Amino acid sequence: MEPHFPSFAGLLTKLCTPTILLLVLLSSSTFTSTEAYDALDPNGNITIKWDIISWTPDGYVATVTMFNFQQYRHIQAPGWTLGWTWAKKEVIWSMVGSQTTEQGDCSKYKGNVPHCCKKTPTVVDLLPGTPYNQQIANCCKGGVINAWAQDPAGAVSSFQVSVGAAGTTNKTVRVPKNFTLLAPGPGYTCSPAKVVRPTKFLTADKRRVTQALMTWNVTCTYSQFLAQKTPTCCVSLSSFYNDTIVGCPTCACGCQNKTAGSCVKYDTCSSLFVMLTPSKTDLTPLVQCTSHMCPIRIHWHVKLNYKEYWRVKVTITNFNYRMNYTQWNLVMQHPNFDNLTQIFSFNYKSLTPYDGFNDTAMLWGVKFYNDFLSQAGPLGNVQSELLFRKDQSTFTFEKGWAFPRRIYFNGDNCVMPPPDAYPWLPNDGYQSTMSLLQALTTALLSFIVLLAYA
Repeated sequence: MEPHFPSFAGLLTKLCTPTILLLVLLSSSTFTSTEAYDALDPNGNITIKWDIISWTPDGYVATVTMFNFQQYRHIQAPGWTLGWTWAKKEVIWSMVGSQTTEQGDCSKYKGNVPHCCKKTPTVVDLLPGTPYNQQIANCCKGGVINAWAQDPAGAVSSFQVSVGAAGTTNKTVRVPKNFTLLAPGPGYTCSPAKVVRPTKFLTADKRRVTQALMTWNVTCTYSQFLAQKTPTCCVSLSSFYNDTIVGCPTCACGCQNKTAGSCVKYDTCSSLFVMLTPSKTDLTPLVQCTSHMCPIRIHWHVKLNYKEYWRVKVTITNFNYRMNYTQWNLVMQHPNFDNLTQIFSFNYKSLTPYDGFNDTAMLWGVKFYNDFLSQAGPLGNVQSELLFRKDQSTFTFEKGWAFPRRIYFNGDNCVMPPPDAYPWLPNDGYQSTMSLLQALTTALLSFIVLLAYA
């Protein structure tokens, strides 16, 4: 249903031209439909594929697979949680590679008791180290699913479910409804299940193709607006040609309040206590007391200028005492990424959401070296340097051109400083003009003072 603005529209009718009125109303009515759209990953989603592989006397056995087709957004610990509502009175007899969080009321069953009798089951992945007889391929990673561009092999998660009290043919089976995906918190909206062509499988010897008996898909898209009420990261800037350090905007992710425990002061006994006793259940960020109050800060420093190249240093700092970021990633947008010559201690992949524009890069840590961003504290940072080759037709240090257009951390858009606050290249002509103006102003004031005392 489109929003209705009776009084607002009436006011606009009186004050605006018909063209402006049409544009404003269109933008208002289409905002909610695009809130999950990501311009840098327009086709990103998580697709849940439900393949029925065999029939049973009272139902079927299915393999459920989640594919993370998002280029740079992953699901980190404590992992995904998948839920749905059964269309009839189905039960889950058994599961391999996952489990439901509750069994529900199975009192009417004698002898062989189902794994879950709830109308709305909630399923979680099993942990690493699960016995082999309880595993299937791509399971048992604690619900962690990596980003597609970062680790395609790790961007899949699967489990097997045996469903009873269900249909036993393609015509009598009913697809579940109201799918929900937590990863690990809110943010994903899932479509209704849609029956599609059965999935085909290649046998291990690659000499035979088998086929699912029935397949349906569910597509889940992410919205940062739904995931959290406030941003989760911010950007600060500096350069060698200007002494100004532009910090993250004040209150970028919230403001300090007088409530005890809202943030932790650094270099205090309380910060040491928090670092030594991390919470494994509370995912609410407990951040270091700063002016921006963001869990993550990315700093972009224009470090050096050479004849044909220029160098940038990027530093990621974790201010969150409750979170270690594993398999973190950055997405940066800058017009000179099409001439990136070398990157030190980070992995790099070019992202081209639109043909002909190579201005977006994805960066992530080197495995076993800096792919783990520790909680707030002395070790809570990672850094690298980027070397760009100058394109003489576009390169300049003027008007903030050397700074990124936007930055994402783990798929969330970070708060940038306002463009008028960027460290600008000093202008000698401007300084000379100001010096001359100041001299003339001083002389004029002195002359007025002399006249006053004459």
